[in-house]
Amino acid sequence: MKKRIVAMDVVLVILLACCAALGVALAVVKPVFLIPVAALVLAIFVIIYFNIRFFRRKLTRLLHGAPTTETQAGYAALKIPVLVISAGRIAWYNDAFREDLLGGEDTLLVPVGKVLPGFMCDLAKEKNGQNFEHGGRRYTVYGCGVEVGDGLFVAYFVDNTQLKRQAGEYLATRPSVLMIALDTYDEILKELKESERTRIIGEVENALDQFIGATTGFLRRVSSARYLAVVEERHMHEIVQNRFSILDTVREIGDENAAVTLSIGVGRLAPTLQEGYEMAVQALDMALGRGGDQAAVKSKEGFDFYGGVSRSVEKRSKVKSRIIAAALKDLIAQSSDVMIMGHKMSDLDAVGASIGMLRFCRICRKPACIVVNEERSLASNLIEDFRKAGRGSDFISPDDAVDAMDDNTLVIIVDTHLKYLLECAPLYERAKNVVVIDHHRKCVGHIDNSVIFYHEPYASSASELVSELLQYSDADKETKLQPIEAQALLAGIMLDTRNFALHTGVRTFEAAAYLRRMGAQTQEVKKLFNSSFEDYAYKAQLVTDAEIYMGCAVVFADNLPEEMSVVIPQAANDLLTINGVQASFVAVDTGSQITISARSMGEVNVQIIMETLGGGGHLTMAGAQLKNCTLEEAKHRLLDAIADYRENRRKAESTKNNAK
Repeated sequence: MKKRIVAMDVVLVILLACCAALGVALAVVKPVFLIPVAALVLAIFVIIYFNIRFFRRKLTRLLHGAPTTETQAGYAALKIPVLVISAGRIAWYNDAFREDLLGGEDTLLVPVGKVLPGFMCDLAKEKNGQNFEHGGRRYTVYGCGVEVGDGLFVAYFVDNTQLKRQAGEYLATRPSVLMIALDTYDEILKELKESERTRIIGEVENALDQFIGATTGFLRRVSSARYLAVVEERHMHEIVQNRFSILDTVREIGDENAAVTLSIGVGRLAPTLQEGYEMAVQALDMALGRGGDQAAVKSKEGFDFYGGVSRSVEKRSKVKSRIIAAALKDLIAQSSDVMIMGHKMSDLDAVGASIGMLRFCRICRKPACIVVNEERSLASNLIEDFRKAGRGSDFISPDDAVDAMDDNTLVIIVDTHLKYLLECAPLYERAKNVVVIDHHRKCVGHIDNSVIFYHEPYASSASELVSELLQYSDADKETKLQPIEAQALLAGIMLDTRNFALHTGVRTFEAAAYLRRMGAQTQEVKKLFNSSFEDYAYKAQLVTDAEIYMGCAVVFADNLPEEMSVVIPQAANDLLTINGVQASFVAVDTGSQITISARSMGEVNVQIIMETLGGGGHLTMAGAQLKNCTLEEAKHRLLDAIADYRENRRKAESTKNNAK
């Protein structure tokens, strides 16, 4: 029937067009008839238009008011709106639909999208229906039938406006728990005069009061440097949208002599307040583990991070090192033997720290060895020096290590805290007791079952942390640190600080001085960084292929042998010496994976960029390894990550300026 009505409409329009054409032709031949012809055509158009409208209205009343089948009569009696659609057009509806969705008007044989914008038959056919809003009311639409051709599709509109409003209000009032820590209280503020410290803390608390006061939540001070706040989800959403502007506000309170930063942990959308508090504590621990001056938000989806644009403040107290050393000695004494390993593609810091922990175990008079894949190590020069010194037995392959371990073997992991980066994952999985010693900023997916987790993101390197532990190991003349071992540790520090140029603190130089007293020779350490002519040629080629993208030097190469991987971070370091380059990224297809090395001078947080690719590291030094990925895909992902970082920083600066 619908097709016949549409065909009739088309015929009438064609006849009207023919009349108009004949009138124009007559007017051209006899211009004197122009006005009468125009008036006649207009009159015909008006008559046809109103007749079509009258006919459609009569047809609508006929179809709507006279159900011809038992099914149609049943639909008409339903108290919920029902709509029947044929070929995308409204074919029939009941009284409830006309009153609730059409405002009492009748509409038939018009496209459903014109009357109900946003309605989709495909979504309505799904198990949960389609959430649909019309005329200020909210519906869940369920449907069945055929939405194409001459078939019929029946849609049921369930009005649950009140329920959805209550559900929305429930979600908007869910409490989020915030744990706020004043990062620099122990290291900097305690050394200030009482009046100056009181002034700074007063300004911080005033900023926090204004921050939380803009919400319906509350703020309580729970210790000298920690605060607890609870806010509703509606305000938490705004805080996240503004990327925790309080971090910038508090950062501006301090000066060069008294830096002030906050770390915030948020437990969001937890089932209970207790769980929210526990999530906030975990999030704060994650924020502090990543260097502070940032917010970590934990929800059921995982962690999200905001801020982290400044360097972490060095902790000057060595009390923790002394406590860790004592606990480590007790744990080693209770073990049958010790196996030490670092991360995949171990560098001078990983191997150097491993050698230092090997000496720690020998001071405790416990058998130990270093697990390393020598074929893929970037510290081959160091390992070769130990072999020449008759110390080749200190190293063992991952396969042999798994076979040699027993239930009482202690596994010590250095220079990484991520499971997927371990040199030998099966060794970690089989071990009952695990110790982690690392300096990289904490990432999601870290080792969470260790007996000792010695993690200090302020430290320059894992070798620095191990050097401090050795000073509390109670070594005697027979077991003290050997010069070749001191050189290995010093090489690790020099690698991660780029010869003491970046990420150094007072304790970094104290550790270097200790190693120098133990016999480390700087000229011998320098030799560990030497490379072959072939390595140098590959590095020079990588630097030559660099391009500038948004202030960053980027390199993408697919012709580098896997054994030449050592030149990747070296090329990234060299690119930073170019004027105008704020960060460098070198991505190379080594055959088995895409290896990315990232470096910066502090203006760009390369850790955040690498985390988006599944990697991690520090503000100035980070990396990632992409598997099952082509170089072209890696290029797009890296460039997108850089662009997103720049855009987020731009938004953060814009929000900061608007706040002023």
